[in-house]
Amino acid sequence: MGFVRRSVTIATAITAACAMVLSLTACSASHDDDADGGTKTTITSDSMGAAALFTPSDGITLNQQTPLNKWAKLTPELTDALVQYGFKKENISHATSDTLDKQSRAIQDYVVNRLSGKTVTDDSGIAIPAENTTVLVAPVVAADDSTRQYGDYVSQELSTESDADEGATDSDDATSDQPEDGSSNGQSSSSTNSNDESNDNTADSDDSTENDDDTQAQAVQRLVSSLKLAQESGMHVVLLANSIEGYKPDAFVSFSDARTIGHLQAQNVAAKLELDKASKDNPKRIEVLLPYTTSDDGDTGAGIDSQFAKEAFQGIWQVLGAYYQKGTVISPSGALTKNTTEDDWLNVAYDIGKDRATAKVLSMRLEHSGSTSTTTRIDGIIAMNDYVASEVVAKLDDLGYTGSAADINPQITISGIIGNITCKKDLARESVPDPVKAPENDDSANDTGSDAANETDKGKDSQWPLVTGYGSYISSIPNVVKGKQWMTGIENRQLLAADIAEVCGRLNTGKPLSDMSSVRDSTVGGIKKVPTLNEPPLAVSASNLKATLIDPGYISLADAGL
Repeated sequence: MGFVRRSVTIATAITAACAMVLSLTACSASHDDDADGGTKTTITSDSMGAAALFTPSDGITLNQQTPLNKWAKLTPELTDALVQYGFKKENISHATSDTLDKQSRAIQDYVVNRLSGKTVTDDSGIAIPAENTTVLVAPVVAADDSTRQYGDYVSQELSTESDADEGATDSDDATSDQPEDGSSNGQSSSSTNSNDESNDNTADSDDSTENDDDTQAQAVQRLVSSLKLAQESGMHVVLLANSIEGYKPDAFVSFSDARTIGHLQAQNVAAKLELDKASKDNPKRIEVLLPYTTSDDGDTGAGIDSQFAKEAFQGIWQVLGAYYQKGTVISPSGALTKNTTEDDWLNVAYDIGKDRATAKVLSMRLEHSGSTSTTTRIDGIIAMNDYVASEVVAKLDDLGYTGSAADINPQITISGIIGNITCKKDLARESVPDPVKAPENDDSANDTGSDAANETDKGKDSQWPLVTGYGSYISSIPNVVKGKQWMTGIENRQLLAADIAEVCGRLNTGKPLSDMSSVRDSTVGGIKKVPTLNEPPLAVSASNLKATLIDPGYISLADAGL
């Protein structure tokens, strides 16, 4: 009888122990049988899981003429945000690639390794399953020289179609237009040989172009296939900045596109110049400089860079078009009129690749009209990016313009700006409104009054205009502080990083993205209703430079020239 009681007691103890073990196990892990008959341990939904980040390489920067909107700047901020949200640093990986071919292979390897049993584990050795993993991808896309001046985050769409046939056709047409021989200069044999060599070189170039197109097409296909495989296995895919035609990610992070950048500058110019108060009798004078890189075949708007310029102008015209049409804003050069439409971007576009292109274009736009002044009155110049803005500032100085943006509807003096940046008290100042009508000379006025009026006109004609840009180049910040460049722009990087970390955490733990105020459904890559994260870019001027750039640690006081 005692033996039976002892056996029951032992059995009860074992049962209790097993229940306790199962209970503890349930709190920390679950067990699944794998294909080999073994046991695989996976974490539960209370863990943030893993995040794998794939971004383009930034390239080499040899000077400060580079925007702050760089992947190399965002990546550490995003890593910090993920850790702060609850991810373990060892479960966050990052890889960079300088071509789409390399990037697609890196992503393919990551996905295949995860699915083949080479799982990521936490510091307890517990495997992280696919459903607790988010793959963040910023696809490598082609960018022309002028597009790069806006930074790395400018949103573009990666096409899934190859342009090989189109490229071959263009090359064939170009070859057929060349003369068959050079008999006109008396060197027929030599010219023929030269043409033969040229044709050989053209053929080699065509082959190289076709190979590049084939490589690109294969890379796109490999990338899409890898991302779809990741999703089918339970992973989550978030695209950063660049969408993929016809592909639906679990979420998309929208950075500034060309239209947004143009709209931002036009909107701030309209507010600063108080265009709603302008009149036809005393209009504001604004010029738009639209840099882009033309293609070898005489770009007519089909290239990557021209498409960017076209969309940027649409953003500008959405704000300023109505003012030009009413006559309350005019273009001193006549490049923009009341009859201009958003499709007339070529009226203000120029090839940034030509020598001293910006200076030459600005000189022609502000060509002296023959009045008593030696300069043409200009109230605002939209320069699109900080690189162009720096050239505008230099040329305005050469042309004899004086003062700074702080003198236009002033809200703070230069000394007040510096005081604000260095944590001293602001020195505010009321704005001085323009008259509704332009000043007219009174014929009955004495010579002294007439001379004074002329001097006033000269002062207005030579007054330094608002100059806008984008990118927050470190080299341009001193000009912003001095008021020579009135504003620049930058992505709200730290806020974006925090938002992206929350998106990853929500996806990995099964929480909806719709609860986030910064997320809404939009069309991405031609696919409707894709959860899209968006934060508006920051407009940076001297008055808010401390709060937007210095306090977050984007730049130092020394960078600002202080």
